[in-house]
Amino acid sequence: MSLPEVDTIIFFFINRDLENRLFDILMPFITSKAYLLFLPFIVFFFLKDRKRTIIVLTIGLASLALSDWGSHMLKHVFERPRPCNTLDGVHLLVGCSRSYSLPSNHAVNAFAFALPFYLLFKNKIRYAFVIIAFTVAFSRVYVGVHYPSDVLVGALFGIMIALFVVNLYNYSYTRYKEKPHTTILFIFLLSISLFRIYYITQGPLDLSPDEAHYWEWSRRLDWSYYSKGPMIAYLIYMSTSIFGDSVFGIRIMAVFFSALSSIFLYILGKRLYDEQAGLFSAILIQIIPLFSAFGILFTIDSLFIFFWILSLLFFYRSMFNVQRSTTNSSLITHHSSLMYWVLLGISIGLGLLTKYTMALFYPAAILFLLLLKEQRRVFLTKGPYIGFLISLIVFFPVIIWNAQHDWVTFKHTAGQVHMTNGVQLSLKSFFEFLGSQLGVITPFLFIIMGVSLWKLRNQCEGAFLFWFSIPIIAFFLLKSIQGKVQANWALPGYITGIVAFSAYSVKKFYTEGKSMKFFIVTAVLLSVIATSVGHYSSLLNLPGKMDPTNRIRGWKELGAEVTKIYEGMSAIRPTFIFSDGYQMSSELAFYVKGHPVTYCINLGRRMNQYDLWPGFNNLLHYDAIFVRIGDAVLPDQIAHAFEKVEKRVFTVYTKEKSRKIRDYSLFLCYDFKGIKEEKPGSY
Repeated sequence: MSLPEVDTIIFFFINRDLENRLFDILMPFITSKAYLLFLPFIVFFFLKDRKRTIIVLTIGLASLALSDWGSHMLKHVFERPRPCNTLDGVHLLVGCSRSYSLPSNHAVNAFAFALPFYLLFKNKIRYAFVIIAFTVAFSRVYVGVHYPSDVLVGALFGIMIALFVVNLYNYSYTRYKEKPHTTILFIFLLSISLFRIYYITQGPLDLSPDEAHYWEWSRRLDWSYYSKGPMIAYLIYMSTSIFGDSVFGIRIMAVFFSALSSIFLYILGKRLYDEQAGLFSAILIQIIPLFSAFGILFTIDSLFIFFWILSLLFFYRSMFNVQRSTTNSSLITHHSSLMYWVLLGISIGLGLLTKYTMALFYPAAILFLLLLKEQRRVFLTKGPYIGFLISLIVFFPVIIWNAQHDWVTFKHTAGQVHMTNGVQLSLKSFFEFLGSQLGVITPFLFIIMGVSLWKLRNQCEGAFLFWFSIPIIAFFLLKSIQGKVQANWALPGYITGIVAFSAYSVKKFYTEGKSMKFFIVTAVLLSVIATSVGHYSSLLNLPGKMDPTNRIRGWKELGAEVTKIYEGMSAIRPTFIFSDGYQMSSELAFYVKGHPVTYCINLGRRMNQYDLWPGFNNLLHYDAIFVRIGDAVLPDQIAHAFEKVEKRVFTVYTKEKSRKIRDYSLFLCYDFKGIKEEKPGSY
């Protein structure tokens, strides 16, 4: 007799042979209202020892959250149907969903929640939690929705997760007594990283157009690309080689580099001031809306933040060692300082391979060195020049690539910063940019950062923070008068502002009056609220234009729809997919089943990376699917390039069907005859 057969026999024994009127009433209640069974015992413990009960309850809820997420993932690994969907004669007492059966979420969650109470309390009442967990697991079999093995595996998995969380708590509690700041940072980063992984795998957001485009780059590795350096493509290639071409495979890098950014910012804050300043800085950068987004979305800014912080740390260490050279051994200090200049050059070079805004590090560093009298002598040492030369060597592949491609990156960058527009004045773009900064940083935090930087500017450490912040923010504010500046362009200027806030204002919290405390608490709370709303904006039911996540929804559904059409057309004749925007072409390449090669036709738009890759003009007599956003009109050039074209409008709604996300126009094109593409209208 096989194990599945034994499993089925035991299932029917519990589900039918043990059937009685009392169980028919009790078991559906237990399976749906299990939390009511735990509640009286939690209240009992709370009345006896409030502090300990709150701690254990927190551990139990953390175990429950982690186990619930894990069990959902396991269901999709095993994909076992429920007995009520496959067996005849099941005594079914509750609804039978189409979700998978192994493991039982109820069993997992019940044991994960109950075990911390059993382990961390010592009186006999603790056994009630284990009995309730067993009863919940039993009820899932009795009501007909799970096999006995489902609840057995669920119980073991829940116990395993609970043991992990309890042991983590015990380890952290012991370590906190010796190293409180790093322990808090470790727990915080672990918690927020696990949440982000959960959000990436279970959340509502599809891959953003930029993420999809960088993924396209990773499929065609090169020395550089049209608009950016190659660093992000290399890292996406590495992560997807390990985790596959999936949203998780791409975005896990954002989680990793965000955590690393906090760790190095902690070290910087500690070096500049103390552990408290480092800890607050490391935590704050994770909850500010502008920065928290890049802990989930893997764009160039996720990497740029890391390399900017790393470069700040190496630059400060270089300054610190030179400053100490009059009192310490000159030989040791020289080698140590030179090492940090070399590391600084590598870090800046890698930052330039990520985002060209990294070049702002040079003028910020020069301003700091020039305007502080005691630091000017650094120009008489070879360290800065070696660091600068190394950064150029690391960046040199981009120069070579551009020389081979008509310097397209430099032309694109000049267009992005409106260098070709001459001198213009636009108060509208200025106030739009200023408003965007108040939004992505939050108003109170923006103001308090500025005050903190100003108050600390006369100290050496404060000057370091000031000159790597205010000039950068001021530059983009002035630049916004000339033309549109994106909200994230001034991002590096706020990194040292975070340290200043932590070093000055947070310390004032303990010494100043109520008004100062109010502003600081409000600033932090606004950041937390704004970031939370950003993660779950659908709860507010915002109109599409006001929802910041609307741009990264609806792509998966489009991919599924195009897949159906593509498979049907490909069965008759070879078919290709194209659009006239790189965002659409990249999303289709990712979300259409099989990740086909997609194309981006140039009908007079500005240049993009697709123009540097082979086009589809040699695919004569192929059929094609042309996709545009909205209820769009088919361009004449495309209409004349095919024998026949059919149009379909596909509409994507939110999961709750409460509002429309967007329309897509799908043009089914038959028998490609060739087309003359236009040259890029601009860069």
